[in-house]
Amino acid sequence: MAWYEMVLGGVLILFSILIILVVIFQEGRQANLSGAIAGGADSFFSKNKARTIDAFLARWTKFVAIAFFILTVVLHAVALLVKK
Repeated sequence: MAWYEMVLGGVLILFSILIILVVIFQEGRQANLSGAIAGGADSFFSKNKARTIDAFLARWTKFVAIAFFILTVVLHAVALLVKK
């Protein structure tokens, strides 16, 4: 196993841990459902949801997932090239 395979594998592990943490820290969608059933009205915070921590985590989830996918494909391609 070459040094670059170990580095890419380590980065892949870091990205997998990061995506797990980002998903865990997001608030569940069911928290909004209880407000709808109880008749909760729109508040100032719900109108500015794009600026909340949930929106920040949602954007980072997309970024980390795309980076994880690309890194996995690159690592697989490197492994195939090394076998030849």
